[in-house]
Amino acid sequence: MTELFAILAALLALIGGIATLLVRNPFDKLITLGILVSGIIIFTVSRGYLDVAIVISLMMPIGTIFILLLCRKTPEGQQ
Repeated sequence: MTELFAILAALLALIGGIATLLVRNPFDKLITLGILVSGIIIFTVSRGYLDVAIVISLMMPIGTIFILLLCRKTPEGQQ
């Protein structure tokens, strides 16, 4: 069963990483980064680092909010 979790985590991280490289839209990149982080969280939990998994799961939404604020579109004429 542990090998199944490792394979699933590796697939999620690999798919998320490749998709992040290929996608151009910054909002779609956030979705692919979420897939990448889900694979990383499975790795950390399967290794027993629950405190690190908690920190990752708390920091990812905060980072997403900051990235969304940076990617927002400003009206023409405002800078």
